[in-house]
Amino acid sequence: MVLNAGSSSLKFKVFDKIGGKLQPLASGLCERIGDTANSRMKAFTEKDGNVLVEEGFQDHQDALGVVSRFLGDAFSSGFTERMHSVGHRVVHGLTISEPVLIDEGVLATIREAIDLAPLHNPAGLQGIEAAMRTFASAPHVAVFDTAFHQTMPPSAFMYALPYELYEAQGVRRYGFHGSSYAYLVPRAAAMLGKPAAELNAVVCHLGAGASMAAIRGGRSVDTTMGLTPLEGLVMGTRCGDIDPAIVTYLLGKGHSAKDVDALMNKKSGFAGLAGHADLRLVIEGAEKGDERCRVALDVWRHRIRKYIGAYAMQLGAPLDAIVFSAGIGENSSILRKFLLQDLEWWGIELDEGKNSLCVDGVAGDISRDGSKTRLLVIPTDEELSIAEQSIDVVNGLTA
Repeated sequence: MVLNAGSSSLKFKVFDKIGGKLQPLASGLCERIGDTANSRMKAFTEKDGNVLVEEGFQDHQDALGVVSRFLGDAFSSGFTERMHSVGHRVVHGLTISEPVLIDEGVLATIREAIDLAPLHNPAGLQGIEAAMRTFASAPHVAVFDTAFHQTMPPSAFMYALPYELYEAQGVRRYGFHGSSYAYLVPRAAAMLGKPAAELNAVVCHLGAGASMAAIRGGRSVDTTMGLTPLEGLVMGTRCGDIDPAIVTYLLGKGHSAKDVDALMNKKSGFAGLAGHADLRLVIEGAEKGDERCRVALDVWRHRIRKYIGAYAMQLGAPLDAIVFSAGIGENSSILRKFLLQDLEWWGIELDEGKNSLCVDGVAGDISRDGSKTRLLVIPTDEELSIAEQSIDVVNGLTA
């Protein structure tokens, strides 16, 4: 089972190994936890299709109780007691560099990182503590968004701030979307017919939350997100890279720290530039001649292309591929074409016919024959990645 707990939500997905491969059995979302008059669970199984359970969830414990009963009814009584393992998505794990069996030390690290992920880690803790009571017989594994990027060298993760801030308060670049990158890297290598340990690529996780990673020898050597998920690319509501003096300038103009934080995280990005956080509306506006929408797309492209160039330089080896994934990267052939326009001089050549076919979950190589750099579209599956990593941890302990 894979769990992803939010402050008022809980996503779950259950896998079984069938024919040597993990296959999803059931998935669902418990939402509006705490609002007992309106909370509900939306779930899906292959056998029963879509299921809606309208029940009051006072907390995550209540929600997991409903999940447990639902799975028991859908499959068999005692189903949840036979769970091999429970994998938890946790956003921030400081310098933990791999998925780990959850114990008191791991819980303490998650609590310590709350200041760096105040919207995510407290909810993650709630979900873990509730799940460890509900599924008491199963081992629980924490899979951290930050873990994949712990292979970055100091030249990539250090900020040019007083060193004491790094030593005393952990101020450094951590990176996120680690489960997505852990899923994409071996699959990109397989598409190219080479071992993951030999892959040199720029991987683009482009969604409402977006980041990129430079992959050298199958390992992360740089990524766009930093201390928090705010740094880097233009996102749905996040600004990405800005001059840090903008913060002090706004504070000096009477804005509160809370207001500035909300402005950068919730009112910027496409929402700030174009008035729409939904990129489909931004594309539609640009096609109709809306100047703000056009500028927003130009800024989005400029930022990504800047990082592609920088990361290609930092790899210090031939660039095997640029990989596109997540909501925008794997579904928008229009934006992939816009992003890769006029790069033939650099050995990046898009095949428009192939590009148009890779939407709605279809993976493929969209580069033109002879392109020096391959262009790959790979739909990500973070839940499957977390399941795979959790199983590896538990099997490693029992081997």
